[in-house]
Amino acid sequence: MVTGTFIGIGILILVIVVLIVVIANFGMIWLRAKSSGAAVGFIELVTLRIQRVPVALVVDSRINAVNSGIPVTTDQLAAHHRAGGHVDWVTKSLINARKANIDLVFDKACAIDLATKGTSKNVVEAVHTSVNPQVIDCPPAGGSKRSIDAVAKDGIVIKARARVTVRSNLANFVGGATEDTIIARVGEGIVSSIGSEQSYKDVLENPDRISKNVLAKGLDSNTAFEILSIDIADVDVGENVGAKLQAEQAESNKLVAQAQAEVRRAAAVAQEQEMTARVAEMQAKVVEAEAQVPLAMAEAFRSGNLGIMDYYRVKNLAADTDMRSKIAGSDDGSSNPGKPKS
Repeated sequence: MVTGTFIGIGILILVIVVLIVVIANFGMIWLRAKSSGAAVGFIELVTLRIQRVPVALVVDSRINAVNSGIPVTTDQLAAHHRAGGHVDWVTKSLINARKANIDLVFDKACAIDLATKGTSKNVVEAVHTSVNPQVIDCPPAGGSKRSIDAVAKDGIVIKARARVTVRSNLANFVGGATEDTIIARVGEGIVSSIGSEQSYKDVLENPDRISKNVLAKGLDSNTAFEILSIDIADVDVGENVGAKLQAEQAESNKLVAQAQAEVRRAAAVAQEQEMTARVAEMQAKVVEAEAQVPLAMAEAFRSGNLGIMDYYRVKNLAADTDMRSKIAGSDDGSSNPGKPKS
């Protein structure tokens, strides 16, 4: 009987000690939640501590959410913390969205928070950008390029800079393209718009035509932002690329013509040398033929077909022809085709 009494007293003391420890650890947190209208039971607090969840952070976040009219439970906040999210950022973003009358639910805020983990963005900035639009320089101010260069149809380069006003599109923030995609698409649109203009003067007279054309292309599709406006901040005139290309083309055409002329000249020289060789060949044949004349005369003498008087008449005829050629001033014997050049 005495032993049972001592056991009962021991259990009572143990229970009292546990209650004291629980109250010492969670009393202020429980009281703060109770007084704020976001009551949390002691069992929930102990469960959070066992799960190694920061009790004060979760409870304070729930207090802020409930006081702002956002129904969030401790289990939801604890689950998001265990997933690696930022409970305080999610709560703050929900409060800011509610004040700005933006439709943002808890699950969507958690998804944005986890999607931006490890980046320079966070869910609070996403909501802030959705309320207060952000201005993006195109090209970026810190980049290597100072302007977007494009060529109009008349060959003149136009250097342009644009400022893009965007706000976060929370519906597409998770999985949507980032600022880099916006900058790339706007740059591509500016180049295409300038390239479609007939003259650079048209661009200088109405630079807003570029922004209107680019804005009409719907460049913010499948991105985490909604483009509100595209403003051309600066437009400068660059070099005349068309004239430069024409000059280079003319120089190239000249070199091609010179090469073709050189080919024709070389062909003419070769043909001239060929004709000279043919003339020499024909003269050699003439000399060879004339060399056969004495042999033929000798054969005629032997066969009796040519007499001595016939021979002298031939000699007199040749002498007479040579004399007439000299009198005519043709010492080279060109008047006698049968006589070789001496």
